[in-house]
Amino acid sequence: MTFPFLLYIDPGTGSMLVSLFIGVALAVSFSVRALAVKIKFLLSGGKVKAEEKQNAPFVIFSDHKRYWNIFKPICDEFENRKIPLEFYTASSDDPALTAEYKYVKTHFLGEGNKAFARLSFINADIMLSTTPGLDVYQWKKSKKVKCYVHIPHTVDDLSGYRMFGLDFYDAVLTSGQNQTELIRTIEGMRNIQKKELFTVGSVPLDNLAARLKHNPSVQNNGTKTILVAPSWGVSGILSRFGSELLEALEKTGFNIIVRPHPQTVVSEQNILQPLQEKFKDSKNIIWNFDNDNFECLSKADLLITDFSGIIFDYLLVFDKPLLYADTKFDTLPYDADWLTEPMWTLRVLPKIGKQLEQSDFANIKEVIESAIESEEFKKGRDSVRNECWENRLNAAKSAVDWMIDKQKKLSEKGEN
Repeated sequence: MTFPFLLYIDPGTGSMLVSLFIGVALAVSFSVRALAVKIKFLLSGGKVKAEEKQNAPFVIFSDHKRYWNIFKPICDEFENRKIPLEFYTASSDDPALTAEYKYVKTHFLGEGNKAFARLSFINADIMLSTTPGLDVYQWKKSKKVKCYVHIPHTVDDLSGYRMFGLDFYDAVLTSGQNQTELIRTIEGMRNIQKKELFTVGSVPLDNLAARLKHNPSVQNNGTKTILVAPSWGVSGILSRFGSELLEALEKTGFNIIVRPHPQTVVSEQNILQPLQEKFKDSKNIIWNFDNDNFECLSKADLLITDFSGIIFDYLLVFDKPLLYADTKFDTLPYDADWLTEPMWTLRVLPKIGKQLEQSDFANIKEVIESAIESEEFKKGRDSVRNECWENRLNAAKSAVDWMIDKQKKLSEKGEN
């Protein structure tokens, strides 16, 4: 009669086992694909270029051109110090490729798996990248790289990376205390080797802050401007609330800027087109598709979003409030599924903004005005800023200082 109880697994352990199974399955799937691509690369006559065979003290890899806002200040630091740096990108139109440098050499590796195949042959002391999933998904380690270093592109919660996203990096240059604590928690839960952690701050936020200093926020002459900037997918604002939210905002008389996620433009035209058609004659709703979001952020008195990465750019640099549409997040198959408490982002959202419920639409003007005037949210922004964005306006310099010091130590040890 007691035998069935021997098979019992408590819910927490069961959830972790499911997470582990899914993570391992994904890792195996990507590993098989990566190996196939590498073999195909070699059999088809793929060659590793001379500069990739030679040892380079410092290398940067960028998997997409959008990360140039992180890497440009770091490249500039190397250039100003007259220290050679190799920059590899998987984007053929990466701005790095047309940048005028003497000491920074830029290279296009090819797109997608071709780039990752070539990276497995790179010879370097330090390899810096924003790309998670090293030695788990497509990107396999090179035996000739001494130290792999991750620099996050956000101050947000790194448990939002797919499972094992940072496990095989040697070091992480964090933005603040929140990221450092999360990494140590995950390491402890998995009983894996501790990475070298060093807090440098946030290069992208430093860029925004410097830009804002030279281009102060636009004054709206008494009429408030509201920026609606959602993520995409079934949980996004436009998918969930659509015209109902825009109708409510239109009635406020405020200036409304709707800035859809780039992926919405690509894959959600069935949602976007009807909304644009319906509100094409609106006097106070405009649509924005600019590549650069600075002007929108600068104009807005309040942001309405869900889980878009724009949250912390807006709150921490422009120091303005938000309404967030939802706090539901499916943690599978992310590192967050290992945690015993909610993600850091979900814990801090109530401190920095009000959750927007459908029931708020009827009096949304009052809800907006209350959020804008809230001293509680102002204090919350200050608290969160101190927690996730340290060493402000000095991130690029600190990152390069750390890389130089680390490379010197590796050379002194004579590591191969």
